[in-house]
Amino acid sequence: MVRPILLIGAAIPVALAILIAAPMLLNPQVPFSAANADDKISIELIKYDLKKISFGLTDRLTPQKSETLVVSAEGVAKYTLNEPNSPSIEKSAKLEKSEVKRLTALIKETGFMQLPIDSISADDSVVEYTKFSLKVTLNGKTKQLQWPEQNATSVTISPLISHFESELEGLINKTRSN
Repeated sequence: MVRPILLIGAAIPVALAILIAAPMLLNPQVPFSAANADDKISIELIKYDLKKISFGLTDRLTPQKSETLVVSAEGVAKYTLNEPNSPSIEKSAKLEKSEVKRLTALIKETGFMQLPIDSISADDSVVEYTKFSLKVTLNGKTKQLQWPEQNATSVTISPLISHFESELEGLINKTRSN
């Protein structure tokens, strides 16, 4: 008779742990609770399409195109496209507060501001590649990071950085289509 009582007694905490852990494991989104109403964030992403041009003894990287996305604390996203021999194109869009809050929560929850790296360089053998430059200011603290696309470097780009890249690429596409 003691064994069924012990089994039931042990099963109760296990069942409660499963009920608590299941929603956290099944929801891959960053919780909005990480962001406070007082948080001030600004994000600047510059995406360069670069090409290496050889001048005999020296090589020079020249930008073929650059795209800039600036997201202000007020939720205004400004997109600028610069191409050689073409006038620059500027567009802007107003982001919803929930999008800005989600970006802030993503920055805070992932520990992006504490990343130990500042720059990842491209391999010398790569002739054409895309380079990203990201500057995030959160509550007065600034973090800058530069990296090339994954196929332009032998260094593994962190999944965290790749996730930010895809999130901000989505914002670029959204702002560009406005």
